[in-house]
Amino acid sequence: MGKQALLNTYINNVTMPETIAAIEQMIVDDKKSYVVAINVDVVMKIENDSYLKQVVDNADMVLVDGKPLVWISKLHGRPLKAKISGSDLVPLLCEVAAQKKYTIFIIGGKEGVAEQAKRKLEAKLPGIQIVGTYAPPFGFEKDEKELDKINQMISDVHPDLLIACLGCPKQEKWIYENIAKYDAKVSVCAGATVDFLAGNVKRAPKWMSEHGFEWFYRFLQEPKRMFKRYFIDDFAIIRLVFKYWKVEKV
Repeated sequence: MGKQALLNTYINNVTMPETIAAIEQMIVDDKKSYVVAINVDVVMKIENDSYLKQVVDNADMVLVDGKPLVWISKLHGRPLKAKISGSDLVPLLCEVAAQKKYTIFIIGGKEGVAEQAKRKLEAKLPGIQIVGTYAPPFGFEKDEKELDKINQMISDVHPDLLIACLGCPKQEKWIYENIAKYDAKVSVCAGATVDFLAGNVKRAPKWMSEHGFEWFYRFLQEPKRMFKRYFIDDFAIIRLVFKYWKVEKV
């Protein structure tokens, strides 16, 4: 699928139905693919991490998860069709998977959370086939034995969809470095989605999400952890808006 520039990377300008259709086609094509989603925090990380930029730029699909980036796309004269967040996309993919018998593996979250998400999904969606879950230990990405174990665990059940909920940039880099080593058709970076699926973390009300205040809802839930990210690191996006606006005007 074609991509268009957005600040320091390139994204697919798609609706939710187009996103699901594209992922289904990846499954049908049986070609190893990976999907990432960017928000303000990811854009700021890309600006300071050339390797993460390489990982994102090479993704088969790059979605935009964040109203501020949708607003920025309009300012730059290339408006996006929709915000596609992992926490919206993954439940819909699970519904499709239940109907069409696609298999799913969930990796990420604290011990027991992915298994809890599995039980909730199985109760809600009869027929869904979640063929594996795993919560990697801290520092797994630097442990060759643990990486080999995970790759083998996934390959043993060869899922159609691998839902990776490890946080950015860990999940993106792990997929990029290991996708050739495990047998899964489509790998989807989904951040904190496993916690939403398990029911451990509540999502923002729909009106807040639609009006770009989901970040504030998350801040109220975890103010100490989120303060620096939202009020210091991410505010630097304003500088990037003008930096890349000038680049595009040249």
